[in-house]
Amino acid sequence: MTIAFTICSINYLAQARTLGDSLAITNPEILFVIGLVDNQEGVSFEQSYTPKYPMIEIDKIGIEGFEDMCSRYNITELNTAVKPFYFTYFFKNYPEAKNVIYFDPDIIVYQPLTGLLDSLKKHEAVLTPHVNTPIDDTLTPNELHHLNTGIYNLGFVAFRRSGPNAEFIKWWEEKLRYECLIDLCNGLFVDQNWMNFLPVFVSNTHIERNPGYNAAYWNLHEREFSKKDNVFYVNENNPLIFFHYSGYDPEKPDVLSKYQDRFQLSERKDATELFDIYRNSLISNGNAYYRKFPCSYIKPTKVKRYIRVRKYLNMPINYLIDQIDTL
Repeated sequence: MTIAFTICSINYLAQARTLGDSLAITNPEILFVIGLVDNQEGVSFEQSYTPKYPMIEIDKIGIEGFEDMCSRYNITELNTAVKPFYFTYFFKNYPEAKNVIYFDPDIIVYQPLTGLLDSLKKHEAVLTPHVNTPIDDTLTPNELHHLNTGIYNLGFVAFRRSGPNAEFIKWWEEKLRYECLIDLCNGLFVDQNWMNFLPVFVSNTHIERNPGYNAAYWNLHEREFSKKDNVFYVNENNPLIFFHYSGYDPEKPDVLSKYQDRFQLSERKDATELFDIYRNSLISNGNAYYRKFPCSYIKPTKVKRYIRVRKYLNMPINYLIDQIDTL
């Protein structure tokens, strides 16, 4: 048995539903679960917006000191800090699960995950690097940004059930209790920089360089898309396994990602259909509806706001701008 899960608060349920729909079409044998970092008490969804996928609320998985984590973290930090705890929960409570895969909610899976599952038969874990090749400009993001924010993108990671993985995940949990921060001056970018240690601590980790995996704004300089017989391909011969639409807003359909300035979507005709698919999926799955729900665990105070402003004063201006709405 394989479990795939995502993590989000209610405001991102349109993205989570879109991911779930794509897995249901391409990988119906995989159990998809939404880890909900929110509280549904007092929340009543309209019938058409009630997710059909199982949701496990964060307070049900038994994180010691979770309330303290809520007091230190903004919504992005909190949603990423709980990731290893969900891995532990699934391996503990689903003894038949041989593999557990995490996907960010803003992903669409386009093909069966046959190759990934084959890799997990031979390797303990699978990661994808942000880039496979050098970048020849100084636009955002470039290699310096990836040094700051992690060599590997944690919108995806897969583990098989094993002793070495259990030890690593336990270590990862303890790091993210206190140090899942957006604090570049101190070498922290939520959960990602900690994952630089996975190939070191767990030697049989597979670094997946297939360009069909985790295509996203940060690696578009090395990936071109095409379509043949209703199948999307990357660099002509590689089927697109999954695309990560990080930083895309369906209300700003011409902006490829708010986190980059290398490409205009109008310049990437090869990706137009991919973004049209995503935009239409988010709209039909209730993006505007869910955005109205604030996360019940995030309650900013003047003290918390002051701490965050002081922290961000020492950060590069582009990251400061991106994070203003989390204050």
